[in-house]
Amino acid sequence: MNHSQPYLISLPKILDKRGNLSFFEHPNQLPFEIARTYWIYDVPGGETRGSHAFKEQQEFIVALSGSFDVILHDGEKEEKFSLNRSYHGLYIPKMYWRRLENFSTNSLALIVSDKSHDDNDYIRDFEKFKKSKNG
Repeated sequence: MNHSQPYLISLPKILDKRGNLSFFEHPNQLPFEIARTYWIYDVPGGETRGSHAFKEQQEFIVALSGSFDVILHDGEKEEKFSLNRSYHGLYIPKMYWRRLENFSTNSLALIVSDKSHDDNDYIRDFEKFKKSKNG
């Protein structure tokens, strides 16, 4: 699998009449070891999260509940991924501008990354991101 491009990962789905179970682990589903986990919830209607890129950090995002869209930009073109199943997630390599939007009521976004939080890893200016990405 090419880890320089974003891609959807189908997670194991263990069916049980008492309730289903899904999981992810490295290296079977994730292409990186997890250093940090966080989640986004109670997003007011119409709000957007993200709007930044990471110089080094990779992420994996799952909609544990509800749905939302992840808009990725590679410096030249934009691509939209709609996440709405708890057994599918989106791998995002470093140097992709990301924006999360269109959150449904009670949606819950789980994000895991391969790095601890570091303000210096963020690119928060889209024009700077495009210049950095495109040389």
